[in-house]
Amino acid sequence: MPEGDDAVKDREPVIGLRTKITLLVCGVVAMALLVTNMMISNHISTKAQTVLDEKARNIGRIAAHSQVVIEAMTGQRPETEIQAFAEAIRTDTQVEFVVVMDKNGIRKSHPDPSRIGKAFVGGDEVEALAGKEYTSLGEGTLGPSLRAFTPIVTRDGEVVGAVAVGILLNNVQQAVKESRQFIYYAIVFGLLVGVAGAVLLAHNIKQTLFGLEPIAIAKLLEERNAMLFSVREGIIAVDADARITLVNGEALRLLRQVGIHEDPAGQNVEAFVPNTRLQDVLRTGLPELNQEQDLRGITLLTNRVPVCVDGEIVGAIATFRDKTEFRKMAEQLTGVRNYAEALKAQAHEFMNKLHVILGMVRLQCYDQLADYINAVAQQYQREIGFIVRRIKDPVLAGFLLGKISHAREAGVDLILSEDSYLPEPKDPRVINELVTILGNLVNNAVEAVTGSSVKSVVVDLQYDEGRLTVTVDDSGPGMTEEQRKRLFDRGYSTKDSERGIGLFLVQQSLARLGGTVEVLSEPGKGAQFMVEIPYQDKGEMP
Repeated sequence: MPEGDDAVKDREPVIGLRTKITLLVCGVVAMALLVTNMMISNHISTKAQTVLDEKARNIGRIAAHSQVVIEAMTGQRPETEIQAFAEAIRTDTQVEFVVVMDKNGIRKSHPDPSRIGKAFVGGDEVEALAGKEYTSLGEGTLGPSLRAFTPIVTRDGEVVGAVAVGILLNNVQQAVKESRQFIYYAIVFGLLVGVAGAVLLAHNIKQTLFGLEPIAIAKLLEERNAMLFSVREGIIAVDADARITLVNGEALRLLRQVGIHEDPAGQNVEAFVPNTRLQDVLRTGLPELNQEQDLRGITLLTNRVPVCVDGEIVGAIATFRDKTEFRKMAEQLTGVRNYAEALKAQAHEFMNKLHVILGMVRLQCYDQLADYINAVAQQYQREIGFIVRRIKDPVLAGFLLGKISHAREAGVDLILSEDSYLPEPKDPRVINELVTILGNLVNNAVEAVTGSSVKSVVVDLQYDEGRLTVTVDDSGPGMTEEQRKRLFDRGYSTKDSERGIGLFLVQQSLARLGGTVEVLSEPGKGAQFMVEIPYQDKGEMP
């Protein structure tokens, strides 16, 4: 397994996504049911006790307000009728006891007839005999009970006794327990349903995510975003209905370049970007590779492939790039063309000299041959010696020698000013950018003076305390104000439509170096390009 996969494997959690979702959902369901149980049970317990309390009060009121009890307590009836009446009420209402007592607390009725005539037990009847109605929890002869007390009041308002209605507490608890029993069944059933739902949900989510864990999904998302932002190709993705779902930055740049500025999200791809053929790929399911596509005057090299999930086409992706960039990439980004032209010019110049030497040898003009070789050697040594003394970087020195030879073949005098000086750079990468800048400026200058009576190009390099100034003067026809303003626009050229890249590359190199360029020119008076860039001497102290 690759090292990266090992790292991902090490970071995978011990508990998988399926188990985590199941446990989480079950925990949430259990917690919700537990809280619900507590709330409902407490409510039912309170409600049951309240109902029983109210039941005991109502029974007590009925007994206390009956004519049988009032008349018996005032001597208008025999007291023995109270027992029969109280027991009838107790039997009908299924309470534990209905006790009628006089104002001294002596029982006039009781479920156990042997206790009639004895004092009421509990001590909580005092307030009822004083005329107050209430309920209490007390310990009687039948055990702990919920007791409702109601005073017996005559028509004259005299309290002649009280009625106590009792419900044993174990009966109250039994009623609450029976009320809760249904809740427990519902909780167990709800928990089982929650567990089943959690398992199905976890399975469905895991299947939707193709069995990937969250950390693997996060890694894929980071890689996807990195690829979308780093690639130089435009990318457009569509769904099964050919609606655009994704467009990266390079695709937006190319679309804006051809005048398409609308938001592409959700648009039909064929209506938004003509000639994409993505609908054909969706229909056939066949990829189309390395196809040329015309996009409002720009030729693109395009690849189109379908996106399939479980054998079903769910979308398509097109990647494309400006075809002209492929042809010019090497020379635009590295300056290889400048090096190649310089070497070609030198090789051509020396080949001509070798032909001259070969001809003089065959003619046996040895004295003239010696003079010619000496003159060539002296001229070359002068050029080489001067450039090597003034230009300390060997790459740029060789580059300038090649440019001088190339200009000489074109009939142009390319002159390096006598006070030019360039130390060896601290950062060698600066030279690559400098070759691109100087190469394009010199090439433009040489081409500019080709049709002039005076064919001269002067190059000046001045280094001064961390700044390098490069000046290229030519004796060409010059430029108008309008031409100067558009010089650095990509694709603009005063020559033909296939040009307009060189000065655009100069501007890009200057942007990378943090440099500036100034152009001075008038029609008929040549042109001067003055470039300033930061430049650190290798020999300078940090």
